[in-house]
Amino acid sequence: MKKITNYILICTCALGFSSCVNTFLDLEPLDAKTDVIYFKTPEHFREYANGLYGQLLGWQSSYGSIFDHMDAASDLSTCFRYSYGVGTGVMGVPNDDSRWGNCYGNIRATNHMFERAVSSYTGNLADIKKELAEGHFFRAYNYFYLLKFFGGVPVVTKVLDVTSPELYGKRNSRYEVVDLILSDLDEAIAGLPLEQNITSADKGKISKQAAQAFKARVLLYEATWRKYNGTSTDFEGSAGPASDQVNTFLEESVQLSETVMGDAAYSLWNYNNVAAMRNMSNRYLFNIEEEASNPAGAGRATNKEFIIASVYSQETRKGQVDLNRVIYTDMRPSRKLIDMFLCTDGLPVSMSDKFQGYKNPGDEFQNRDFRLTSYVGSYATSLTVENCGYGVSKFAITDIQRQSKDESANYPVLRLAEVYLNYAEAVMERYGEISDDQLNKSINKIRARAGIANLTNALAKRIQEGVPANANKTVNQVMLDEIRRERALELYMEGFRCDDLKRWGIAEENLNESRCGAVVGNASYPTAFVDENGNATSAFNPAIFTKGTEVVETGKGKLPCVVLLKSSDCAFTKGDYLWAIPRNQINLNSNLVQNPGY
Repeated sequence: MKKITNYILICTCALGFSSCVNTFLDLEPLDAKTDVIYFKTPEHFREYANGLYGQLLGWQSSYGSIFDHMDAASDLSTCFRYSYGVGTGVMGVPNDDSRWGNCYGNIRATNHMFERAVSSYTGNLADIKKELAEGHFFRAYNYFYLLKFFGGVPVVTKVLDVTSPELYGKRNSRYEVVDLILSDLDEAIAGLPLEQNITSADKGKISKQAAQAFKARVLLYEATWRKYNGTSTDFEGSAGPASDQVNTFLEESVQLSETVMGDAAYSLWNYNNVAAMRNMSNRYLFNIEEEASNPAGAGRATNKEFIIASVYSQETRKGQVDLNRVIYTDMRPSRKLIDMFLCTDGLPVSMSDKFQGYKNPGDEFQNRDFRLTSYVGSYATSLTVENCGYGVSKFAITDIQRQSKDESANYPVLRLAEVYLNYAEAVMERYGEISDDQLNKSINKIRARAGIANLTNALAKRIQEGVPANANKTVNQVMLDEIRRERALELYMEGFRCDDLKRWGIAEENLNESRCGAVVGNASYPTAFVDENGNATSAFNPAIFTKGTEVVETGKGKLPCVVLLKSSDCAFTKGDYLWAIPRNQINLNSNLVQNPGY
């Protein structure tokens, strides 16, 4: 029976999903029920579909540690405890990978419901339309997850048994997988209710707009992957792409994003007008629990930004991860990230006369994007090997007392800010330009919350002329760079960075750079520090940094910075864009061709 564990996992449906409302029931495990008595009524399908929500990425995840999904090994962060090899090109071939097995277990759960709707249910299919649509969404969700990590994978649309030939089937191409994802999302969009029509008892369930926004994400991802990577990452024998789909995908991504952007059901969570918030809406957005969890006294019901979220609560589903300890202790923001944050005038630190430099602790945080202090926090109290000069604040619980592993803020799977970013990027990729009006209705709303000037074509031209590295770029190329910058900053630690670098085809040049920390200065640019006792000192002790220092480009020219990860320890190649198919899966099925480079 070991052979069938590829796809045939017991269908418990990850019934961990619970909400702070009682109608997401704590149900007995579905594998305790039999088809003789189950799948007979609409309520059975509703109960079963509730169980599918445990498939969403969240604090408790069937896709590996949530900290592996926080850009912990990208060019923007370093964390040696999690995902080290992902960003350095030293992953190798694992014997097993929970992402593969758990995704197929989830897919089997949805296929089981589809089959029972035909074989067991004798009622009106219209009465279970919503539940079947939820099933289509979750099957697409799991296949998209597999696509990002492995490329083309076996497409399974039925429940397999020990005699099923599909157990020994070949991999489908990424293009066939994408076709299924988009088809499933079309089914979901057609059958799901509008967010406005979801009852308060069911808030947190997938809406029509959520499926539209998710499809826009998939379309942008796949269009840019094909545009910048073509077939270079495909396994041997994979079918070629439908190249004419790139622009079609981008156009539909624009249209779907625009539909969701214009829907009154959603809005950015912004309480910067409350003095006690100190312009840190971007920090508190990610730890909303009860009203006391933020200075604005705004509870969960005020959050209209999360379009899809994994739902938690103190009563029924705590986070069960050591969130604050990991966030504060293990995450290391990079020099590159810190300098990517713009000044309030919308200019890079290398151009803006508002930038205060690095000579004293905290100077570089002045007159900057609010997200710098919201996500990263202020300069660390002392410069040591443990902190590199910076700490991380995003996701950390700050204003309410929680025991270790008791955090219960909802986890954002897809939020409105991403939709704005997807829209702007898709417009640029499709048409090669974007108007100021289009920027104003999308990413400039994000920038307004962040306290920085609007991005305009005139500003892009100014940056193009003022940054030497842009000398050979057109204004529109600089505009695309600025949109990508905005994406990197807004979505920091939400698991997009490595995927974005790969789909843009620029992962090698970015992930083979050294990861550096604070500027330590030199004789011509002296910097002050704070020692372990909080006292000002000009002494920098290089002996405590085992990786040494490296001169890199900063907002004040080339300056030495502490090194967290040396470029010589990185060997990222095109072969690392996709992960290896687990060795045990290939041992069980020799028709599973391995990805290139492994």
